[in-house]
Parts: sequence; C-alpha cells; structure tokens
Amino acid sequence: MSVINLLNETLQNKWSFDTTMKIQEEMIPAMLDGKDIVAESPTGSGKTLAFTLPILNKVDGSKKQTQALIVAPSQELAMQIVEVIRQWTEGTDITVQQLIGGANSARQIEKLKKKPTIVVGTPGRLNELVRQGKLKLKEIETIVLDECDQLLSREYRVVVKSFIEGAAFGRQVVVVSATITEEIKLVAERLMFEPVAIKINPEDMVKFGKVVHSFVKVEERDKTDMLRRLANIEGVRGLAFVNNIDQVLMKQSKLEYRDAPIVALHSDMKKDERKKALDAFRNGEARILIATDIAARGLDISGLTHVVHVDVPRTIEQYTHRSGRTGRAGADGEVLTLLSYKDEKTYKKWLRELSLKGVQKVWSRGEFIEGNAKTVTASKASTAPATKADKKTYQSKTGKKGMTFSKKKGK
Repeated sequence: MSVINLLNETLQNKWSFDTTMKIQEEMIPAMLDGKDIVAESPTGSGKTLAFTLPILNKVDGSKKQTQALIVAPSQELAMQIVEVIRQWTEGTDITVQQLIGGANSARQIEKLKKKPTIVVGTPGRLNELVRQGKLKLKEIETIVLDECDQLLSREYRVVVKSFIEGAAFGRQVVVVSATITEEIKLVAERLMFEPVAIKINPEDMVKFGKVVHSFVKVEERDKTDMLRRLANIEGVRGLAFVNNIDQVLMKQSKLEYRDAPIVALHSDMKKDERKKALDAFRNGEARILIATDIAARGLDISGLTHVVHVDVPRTIEQYTHRSGRTGRAGADGEVLTLLSYKDEKTYKKWLRELSLKGVQKVWSRGEFIEGNAKTVTASKASTAPATKADKKTYQSKTGKKGMTFSKKKGK
C-alpha cells in the first residue's frame, strides 16, 4: 500500500505523481504518528512534500489558530515552500503566510491577526515578530526546520531553540537536510523527544543521473574569465558558487560589463531584485547564476547542467549541498571546480572522503575538454599546418635551392 493512502481524501486526490520517493515513504508515516524526526536526504529527493503533506493532513483550517511553523534559512527557500503549500491547499480552508526579511513587516503583522494555519519564515523576521508578541508560539503544534544544518549552526541556534521551547507542550519537531553532521544531530536530539532517525542515500532515490566531477586548473585572477567562457556555451545552465558576497559583486560587475549572460544572487539584495535575477535565470535570459551558499539554499531550479565551484567549498557538507543541485530526476550533470593552486589539497581531500574521482579538463577551441595543458598542446601540434620553423629547404647537389617541402618534426 502506498503511503499516500494514509493521507486524507483531498490530498490523495491531488497526488499526481507516478510514484513516491524514498524519503516520503519513510517520513510521512512517522510524521502522521506524531514522532519527532531527524531526516537526512539528498538535495532534490522530495523532502518538501515529505514534511508538507503530513502537516496538511494534520492541521484544521477551520480553527483560527496558527498550528504549524516551518523555518527556512533563506527567503527563496521559504517562498518556494509557501508556493508548494498554496498549490496543495487550493480550494481548502487551510491558509499559509510567509514571514521573511525584505518584505513589509506591517503587512505581515496584519496577516498574522487573521491567524494563518501555517507560517513559513526565516529566523530573523520570525524572531522579530515573536519578540513583538505578534507571532504566538504557544499555539504551534508542529515545527519543521528545513536545511537544519544551517538553522542549528551557531549563527541561528539560540533563536531557533527559542522557537521550539516556546511552542505548545508535546509539540512535534522535524528537522531535515541533505547533510547532517554529528554535532548538528546532537543539538537536534537535545530539543526533541526520542527522535526517529531517517537517512536516504543517493542510490536509494528512484532516479538519479550520472554526475561527472571535473576540475580546471586556473589562476585565481582568471576565474572570472572562465565563468564568462562557460556562460557563452550554448545549452549551459549553471549555478556558480562563491564563498563571500564581495566576490559575487566583483564577478557580477566584471561579467555584466562584458555583456556575459549571467545574473547574481546574494543576501544583500532586495526582494524584487532577487526575483528579477531568478526569473531571468529560469527563463533562459541568463545561463549562469552566481550565488553564495546562503542565498542559494533550497532553490528549486530544474534542468541545471552544471554546478560550478568558483571557490572550493570550506567544508565537505558544502561540497555535497552545492553538487546535489545537478543530476536530479534522472538527468545527467557536471560539477566543475575552478581550481587554483592554493585549494588543490582541500579539493582532493573532499573528493577522497566522498569516494569521487575528479576529471581534469582544459579550455580548448571554445569548450572544456578532458585532458591537461600537455595533452592539448600535443593535440594542436599534430593537427596544425606546418610552419616556417617546421620546413626544410631542399637543396640540389649543385648547391642551388630548389622547391620547398614540409617536414614534420621528429622525422
């Protein structure tokens, strides 16, 4: 029996997929049983519906009470979750409200007065509204932390902990992410009651494509130009990660000056600027989206051909999160790292620990091809026309110069 049969009739009728994902098969029954959950599952494996459907099954839209809280680390991820909930609650009395930074807080407060059934938000804005007494945590019966490795990091831990501790007695707490370290697991378990641990590996997913992990050796100063070259290849749709906002801004400025088809996304952008950038990328006006990890958390972008590590990730979890954006739903993809000398040791360490093999590539004749500088030089030499240096002048026995013949090197 499919786990979808455990849901109410309205949700069953809206289910239109051929099959359920592994994470959904395990999480939906556990959430319906009211259990606390720590779930680790690859990016693109169906986590959002795995926690959304049980919440929709549990809440009562006729009650004027906010019954569920979903916390996300970025505005984009929060907005995407809200969009999913709206699709599934259309025609019902269940309401949802997003509470994110960058939006009008006065308008959000007005919406909260109407007691939305579910709220979805980012830690900063949620904390602000809780402290003002506008969001009543004591009524909330279910809390979900999406991308919990980010939300339970030292940056957000105190605030997120206050959400859980302020919620109703006996509340259900669910934390999900693509990567969960032992530290995060310990922190989560201290905030939960006998949590169920769920872990889904990439090979457990219904469909997964072949993903090539490649690298190009490049000087730090030449990385921006490598991005420009990649952005001008027909058919490329790439998400390019850098480690800080300053680098995003610098690369964006240089590439826009050269009319490269790129857009950028970072946490200092206004809501409408972020939407404009994402729309341009999604509709194909831009081939490369440059972003920091926080700005790109949870972005649902289909059809990515490439994930580009412009900067080598600082942690193995970052490498996993970033790389999981391509090769989704059975499609093939490529994870390309622009590798400077100083980062070679770290890069090799991440690949070794993930049991991956890196394929070296070089830029040649308008594309990235497998090989190194030596193999490409040799290839060019074998196909290049003879030059003056390669030519030998034929001289007759009389000492007079005759016709000129080409002579290949080494002969």
